[in-house]
Amino acid sequence: MSFKKLIRFINVNVFIALLVVASGSQNALANPPSGFAALPKAQQAMLDQLEKRTFEYFRDSANVANGQAPDHWPEDSNGDYFSSIASVGFGLTAYGIGVERGWMKREEAVRRTLATLKFFDEAEQSDARDATGNHGFFYHFLDMQTGKRFKGSPNVELSSQDTALLIGGVLFAQSYYDRNTKDEKEIRRLADTIYRRVDWPWFADGNPLIQGGWTPEHGFDHNFYHGYIETTLLYLFALGSPTHAIDPASWKRYCETYDKTWGSFQGQEHLGAGPLFWHQYTHVWFDFRGIQDDYMRRRGIDYFENSRRATLSQREYAIHNPMGWKDYSANIWGLTASNGPRKDPEPGEINRYLKDPKPFYGYIARGAAIDYQIDDGTIAPTAATASIPFAPEIVIPAIAEMIHRYGDSVYTRYGFVDAFNPSFTFTDRPLHSGRIVPNIGWVDSEYIGIDQGPIVAMIENYRSGLVWRTMRKNPYVREGLRRAAFTGGWLDKRLGADFH
Repeated sequence: MSFKKLIRFINVNVFIALLVVASGSQNALANPPSGFAALPKAQQAMLDQLEKRTFEYFRDSANVANGQAPDHWPEDSNGDYFSSIASVGFGLTAYGIGVERGWMKREEAVRRTLATLKFFDEAEQSDARDATGNHGFFYHFLDMQTGKRFKGSPNVELSSQDTALLIGGVLFAQSYYDRNTKDEKEIRRLADTIYRRVDWPWFADGNPLIQGGWTPEHGFDHNFYHGYIETTLLYLFALGSPTHAIDPASWKRYCETYDKTWGSFQGQEHLGAGPLFWHQYTHVWFDFRGIQDDYMRRRGIDYFENSRRATLSQREYAIHNPMGWKDYSANIWGLTASNGPRKDPEPGEINRYLKDPKPFYGYIARGAAIDYQIDDGTIAPTAATASIPFAPEIVIPAIAEMIHRYGDSVYTRYGFVDAFNPSFTFTDRPLHSGRIVPNIGWVDSEYIGIDQGPIVAMIENYRSGLVWRTMRKNPYVREGLRRAAFTGGWLDKRLGADFH
């Protein structure tokens, strides 16, 4: 097994008219209602079907006995199949969405959520190489059946960021299951216990910044997270802890390099971050509309508007298509972390690969921004789709175009496959995953949980704001934001006020 894997119809013309609607709006602190209800019925049906199919990924792939959700599914060509704790966090969130949409009975969602939280509450926390976690954190990848560190491998790290993504689902469950029943009260208790146990300062190891990984074999990785990336939610959850909070000064240190990536890219002035998942993950659980920290107050926008501008810039990048990739256009765009076509070459193939005029990659964080460009022609549908709250007027046409142009080669039983690449048409090269489809190119055969999760949650946030409204009620979320000096909007209202 290669552990590099582990880093991890609708008439389109109807939609084009939407491109001019609100596209020029730069009101950073606006908090407009969802436009879903105003969409044509065909568009509503398309989004509903996509959200439902993607939700069913979590429903059908999870181990209901312990809540483990696969990193990728079905298993890869090496026969490897393991849980990702980040996928579990997205799955816990998806269950509540399924209840609200009528796709899962509340009783089933409660049962699954309770089994998941019981497992993580009771799982071994120690220095043992095959434990599930340590100091309240959990290993990035776990065995689907036992929940232990996958293969006890020294390549599988105790992960601060992926624990934070799990915590997103845990705290969502704590606030969503609010009924006065034995099981829902137990969900709230277990969620509180799991969150309070995470020793966030331990992962800082005496520093103001949090590190990425730790293993019993090698200790900390000394990869201190800072700058505008997906770890924003890691710091906010670490700040909100009632038991093991990091110092508020850590947020200032985290943000101190922001100016290096602030600038204009593809006509949009914003805080840059290449892969779109860097802009999306925190927004799954945190509603940044109308609230600002010190940095965004200085810039006169909020993080939501910043992510909107980043989304617009990525689409513009695809229109300009500086590398000349096939099919890039106003409606085919989206770079983020995803699978790709290229399998790591065998030793005898290295020279041929090095001669490629344009390199192709397997799993990698693709993106385009002011200081970041990794682009091999691979489109990840989650990149555009999970950006729907930020810029629906360009995302909805992109969803429609991908479905219309590529059909069931790309749009399948569980929504979009993880990625596709129209420029990779080689039939004489080993593939990372997937297959070559005539007249389309490389198409993945896998789904990845951390790409599926944002699709479900962000479509729902666009439709109803469910996840945002639920998380705004959570006192730990509010406290984390306050300790990071966020103010304004819903955050300044008293807890229990009407947040709709």
